[in-house]
Amino acid sequence: MAFTLAPLPYAFNALEPHIDARTMEIHHDKHHAAYTNNLNAAIAGTDLENLTIEEILVKGFEKMPVRNNGGGFYNHNLFWEIMTPGGASAPTGEIADAINAAYGSYDKFKEEFTKAATTRFGSGWAWLCVHKGGKVEICSSANQDNPLMPGIGCGGFPILGLDVWEHAYYLHYQNRRPDYIGAFYNVINWDIVASKYGANK
Repeated sequence: MAFTLAPLPYAFNALEPHIDARTMEIHHDKHHAAYTNNLNAAIAGTDLENLTIEEILVKGFEKMPVRNNGGGFYNHNLFWEIMTPGGASAPTGEIADAINAAYGSYDKFKEEFTKAATTRFGSGWAWLCVHKGGKVEICSSANQDNPLMPGIGCGGFPILGLDVWEHAYYLHYQNRRPDYIGAFYNVINWDIVASKYGANK
């Protein structure tokens, strides 16, 4: 089963001024496309070929080409999905209740999520994950690792992810990763995050 690169669910410039069109174009059409093509090459003719991407991440994560490219494929699919033009200013409903239960307030959640994203050394991701029972947890992972992979110190099911590789922000923000992280909160699609929370709690 070959994986395919889905088109962005919005125009390249839809997230401006927070994320610029040129970055979105290169990030999706070059970086994400490369992960997709390299993943297909890495699993071709192996026992991973007919698995879902989630199954591949669990079973094939020790094989570095699969780990890097499978993670890159999955992580970016989630990243595009959980952003939207003119995102809500804050979560509501069950996901808001879960965030408040874990962190006390949305502002405190943003503080902790920002810390996870800012302090991830080098390339990686910051995550909000849900555990069975509904508890949420903030964590981060290196490179293209994600919480579905065993033993990376970041568990649960990922419902929100922020790419902090330099290719995600450097054209517009240069070395100002904190500015990029701050801008991200303006484009989160909390409706999608809430639906993922409800489906995986």
